[in-house]
Amino acid sequence: MAVVLVTPCADRGPVRCARNGRSQVKASVVTAYGGPEVMRYQDMPDPKPGPGDVLVRVAGIGINPEDMLERNGAIKDRWQLNFPAIIGLDVSGTVVATGDGVTGLTVGERVCGWSYHTYAELVADKASLFARVPETMDLAEAAAIPLVGVTGSQLVSVASGLQSGQTVLVSGAAGAVGRCAVYMAKVSGAHVIAGVRRFQLDQAHSIGADETIALDDPAAFAAIPQVDIVANTLRGKTATDLLAKVKDGGTFASVTGEPDGSKDYPKVRIVPFVSKQDRAVIAFIADAVHAGKLTIPIGLREQLKEAGAAQAAFTKGGIGKVLLIP
Repeated sequence: MAVVLVTPCADRGPVRCARNGRSQVKASVVTAYGGPEVMRYQDMPDPKPGPGDVLVRVAGIGINPEDMLERNGAIKDRWQLNFPAIIGLDVSGTVVATGDGVTGLTVGERVCGWSYHTYAELVADKASLFARVPETMDLAEAAAIPLVGVTGSQLVSVASGLQSGQTVLVSGAAGAVGRCAVYMAKVSGAHVIAGVRRFQLDQAHSIGADETIALDDPAAFAAIPQVDIVANTLRGKTATDLLAKVKDGGTFASVTGEPDGSKDYPKVRIVPFVSKQDRAVIAFIADAVHAGKLTIPIGLREQLKEAGAAQAAFTKGGIGKVLLIP
């Protein structure tokens, strides 16, 4: 499973709270750096929206690889936690209050966003991070969209430089980020090859590509033609081997950093890519999912209080997006 590094917002400090007489909310918090066992379900101060913020009653929370990197301390040099810490990036829910200066969103609206500190019953963050959720979409499932939708879309629309008529191979295309990359490439007018594993070939109809190839089948891999772009979500040998499939002058855009062996391909443009928050892209992907044009499989819905067990299931992989439900 790809680990997608993301750009933090300027304010990644503790949840803004009013502690004087306000109620408590339930949250699953990290109590120390470690494995899933360090997650604890407990009361935390009720977050209060500041200027430009909305307060969202949470319906769903999407688990992402970054959650585990924060929990186990792998990225503490950049994102240090103050325990007990609320982690989490994906969230969906209903606006229940607005701070001063908020325009465009009102109390009662259904939203989803790439936010921070989302493993809780309430989230307060900038209104500009939240997109509206279509009225007939399952609100909890909308939490599967933000981070993977933005990352997959921007991998194609920002990092790759794709032009209509080009051929792009999306590696890890059966994953959520890969599916969003395939969708963006198709709507941009590309011929799209979905690179998957052999056991995922039966999912080909739901990926939406023009062709599907098993990257772990040596014969199929050898037959892959030269392409204009590889939009990569994988690590290791497969990523390195895919460099040879890019035409001279083509692009290898990757959300997992620069692959080993890049120096052996001086005529290939290597673009290690880090995604950035964009609610317009979230709304675009949400509309595509709602219309049935894009499928992001939901593998597991678990109660928020079982966040540690849900993270363990997510880490094993192969089950689609994992959601937490308060």
